Amino acid sequence: QVQLVESGGGLVQAGGSLRLSCAASGSIFSRNAMGWFRQTPGKQRELVAVMTTTGSTNYADSVKDRFTIARDNAKNTVWLQMNSLKPEDTAVYYCNLKTLRIGSTDYWGQGTQVTVSS
Repeated sequence: QVQLVESGGGLVQAGGSLRLSCAASGSIFSRNAMGWFRQTPGKQRELVAVMTTTGSTNYADSVKDRFTIARDNAKNTVWLQMNSLKPEDTAVYYCNLKTLRIGSTDYWGQGTQVTVSS
C-alpha cells in the first residue's frame, strides 16, 4: 500500500502564491508519475500537473506558465508551486501517484483546499 500526505493550501488573494507538498510512503513502484489534480463541486476531477520519475511533465493548459511541478525521487516527494493565482483556481487539490506498469494503480491523498479570493 501507498500513503500520500499532503500539506500546504489555504486562502490567498488573487495574484498571490501557494506551495503544495505531497510525500509518498509505503511500497512504491520505482516507475511512477506523481502530481496534482483538482476538483470543484459538481465537476469532475481534472489534471493540474504531473511529473514522472524520469522528469517528463504534463500541465493543464490553464496553469501553464503559472504553476511549476517538481519532485525528489529519493524522497518520493512532489511539490506544486502556484503563482499568479486566480479565483478560478479555487478547488480541492489532490495528490496522485500512478504506478507506470501494466495494470497500473492510482493512489490519492486526502485533498487540500485552495481558495483564491478576488
